[in-house]
Amino acid sequence: MTGQLAFVESPVQLLNVLEWAHTQVPSSGTSSADAITVVVLSPTDPMSRGQLRRMAQLARDQGLTVRWQEARGGRGSLVRTLRELAGPLRAAERVIIGDPFSRYVQLLLTLFAPRHLTVVDDGTATMEFAAQLGRGERLVRWHRKGSLGPRELVLAPVTTLARRRLAPAGSRTVEIFTSLPVEAPPGVTVTENAYAWTRDTFGPPLLTGGADLVGTSLVETGVVDAGHYARVVAELARAHGATRYFAHRRESAEKLHRIAVETGLQVVRPDLPLELIARRGPIGRTVVSFPSTVVHTLPLALAGTGVKVAVVEIAPEWLRATASPRAQGFLAGVAGTAAHEVDRLTTRVTHHTDRLEFG
Repeated sequence: MTGQLAFVESPVQLLNVLEWAHTQVPSSGTSSADAITVVVLSPTDPMSRGQLRRMAQLARDQGLTVRWQEARGGRGSLVRTLRELAGPLRAAERVIIGDPFSRYVQLLLTLFAPRHLTVVDDGTATMEFAAQLGRGERLVRWHRKGSLGPRELVLAPVTTLARRRLAPAGSRTVEIFTSLPVEAPPGVTVTENAYAWTRDTFGPPLLTGGADLVGTSLVETGVVDAGHYARVVAELARAHGATRYFAHRRESAEKLHRIAVETGLQVVRPDLPLELIARRGPIGRTVVSFPSTVVHTLPLALAGTGVKVAVVEIAPEWLRATASPRAQGFLAGVAGTAAHEVDRLTTRVTHHTDRLEFG
């Protein structure tokens, strides 16, 4: 099999490259993993780098070749990275990416058009990517404002060309490998990611008697007010008897410290994606999450274990005034399209006590 080149910038992207490789087993029964080279375009934040290091070792254990690229290592790193990747990109029969909104990936795609392209999940952005590709729109992350800033104006030609390279054309095929409910854009193949590799490799987990909460970076992305978020987390902990809070890798240390002090929750910074942490266990019998990818992925990863997943729907009053106008609708869609076995928790304000109740 000719070479397959994957570009990943987050631990979840690398996990889903492993899941994709697991599905590529020909009739001979041998895996195609040894034909995949994964290039880690390393981020700068320590938590993401630590998780990626551990995921890279798991990938090597599965027979993938992993190349760690300090793509953001200071002056000259961009030019050096492009020069070093030029040969492998030209030779690759298939390119696998985890974030079509990444400026780095978009730049690579403008320089070298892939023969075949696979997009794997890196969160709920896959839903927005499929929708924007189907409508022929420019690629914009859902939490961004609609207007173009100076940086976006400079990069607009890159984004425009990259969008064409992300669409099927001529002999180029495009596949979306996803655990999310997406409608296939014209000419694009959608393949289900059922987290079979995760289930085959880890678990089943030991279950604790209580509940666990899953954090989100909605505050850090400017969508939800920080004070309101802390208040909701405290109410959720009381309502569900939760003892642990699994932090998102992008959550700030200040916010997590506040949550620990004000709620008494044990804040856990996972060293692997939550799907693997939950599958290895121990994990609560109930996992409560805000609208995010895990309300779609955890039911798959934990199938048959007896763990119940619940999603907290985001009320309009939680949002900051500066949040994107698309935020409410997008988050409602993430919660509303979760698997049928996922409980949906709505909130209401009890004015005389100034508290939230969940129902």
